[in-house]
Amino acid sequence: MKAHDGMYIDGAWRPADGRDTIEVVNPADEQVIGHVPAGTALDVDSAVRAARAALPGWAATPPAERAARLAALRDVLVARKDEIAETVTAELGSPLKFSQAVHAAAPIAVAGSYAELAATYAFEEKVGNSVVHQEPVGVVGAITPWNYPLHQIVAKVAPALAAGCTLVLKPAEDTPLTAQLFAEAVHEAGVPAGVFNLVTGLGPVAGQALAEHPGVDLVSFTGSTAVGRRIGATAGAAVKRVALELGGKSANVILPSADLAKAVNVGVANVMSNSGQTCSAWTRMLVHRDQYDGAVSLAAEAAAKYGDRIGPVVNAKQQARVRGYIEKGVAEGARLVAGGPEAPREQGYFVSPTVFADVREDMTIAQEEIFGPVLSLLRYEDEDDALRIANGTVYGLAGAVWAGEEAEAVAFARRMDTGQVDINGGRFNPLAPFGGYKQSGVGRELGAHGLAEYLQTKSLQF
Repeated sequence: MKAHDGMYIDGAWRPADGRDTIEVVNPADEQVIGHVPAGTALDVDSAVRAARAALPGWAATPPAERAARLAALRDVLVARKDEIAETVTAELGSPLKFSQAVHAAAPIAVAGSYAELAATYAFEEKVGNSVVHQEPVGVVGAITPWNYPLHQIVAKVAPALAAGCTLVLKPAEDTPLTAQLFAEAVHEAGVPAGVFNLVTGLGPVAGQALAEHPGVDLVSFTGSTAVGRRIGATAGAAVKRVALELGGKSANVILPSADLAKAVNVGVANVMSNSGQTCSAWTRMLVHRDQYDGAVSLAAEAAAKYGDRIGPVVNAKQQARVRGYIEKGVAEGARLVAGGPEAPREQGYFVSPTVFADVREDMTIAQEEIFGPVLSLLRYEDEDDALRIANGTVYGLAGAVWAGEEAEAVAFARRMDTGQVDINGGRFNPLAPFGGYKQSGVGRELGAHGLAEYLQTKSLQF
């Protein structure tokens, strides 16, 4: 798609406040594919003012009408799914088949789920002599990352619209074209002017201005834990609501009774998906000592198949960051069994699918989020040891457990300090809440729990 040279504010594309622009680069070939405006605090202020002006009308709109607009939005996304996939591939570098199957399809499913939920959710209930009423929290400042550019947008915008909130979206500067395409879809779906607004720009400028703006009632942010801390501190100073979906270092626990080959192969695929740029990726594979050598061989063999199947990481900075972690893993004594720090191609921001064995739980690569196609294999002695290792990071976003019997896996999963656990390769569920424990965040996205983040409660006594 052709980039817009303005901001989508109050139902129209308007000139940006300043003249600075942001280059959009295809990470597969390092070619500039477009430019978007670098928004300023004045752009953010205009967008927030438009959202505040639209709030009373949208909040008073019957839930059935809000559901109809979300259904229309889903239909527009379906009609433009090929364009969505092509746009994500161009600015993120994701292989087209993956963009079609995940980057385009998942947001459509999420938008559809909120169209249904908005029509059926109980916004009021009778409790004794009270009526408990759920109403929109107000104006939402949504700040989204680049790794799943449309999914992360829809996971915030759809529940906020369903709740009756109005929004200002500040997307990641690496993938703004997908956000502009989404703004076009919102407009085509007939969402009233001012209900949704888009400001492109840099995080320290536009993102910070949005988080600090007194006209914003809730900040919903997905990204690094470091930035999440700053946003939380800013919001806390104003006693402002936050929803934070942050980093992860998820454990994939393979119990001795599991189908080892299946668990390892699915685990490797999970880490390599989206070039490892997934906050919930199972980047630590925990295997019993008696099965460890076999798991290492299986993982190395599986990773080798991804050499020409995954795309690049998003930019040169991320490529250098991931390669730096691989070098640190080697320096700290982990054993490379696949991949390595050398760039596999001369052009593009590619990183070799990498697997480390003999990883200790105190190593940097076992504790810090790498956000690239890098897997660490750790051995454990018994289930209690596995649980200690699995829970032994500051994160708690996701995880997986494999066992011969489902009940055995569930019993272990219940003891994990993490917000979501896949049992024996459980499928993605757009209705299930997603979010983290510990430093992986505050709040939940998706389904009814995601809708609740954008509501506040009022009780009426009779």
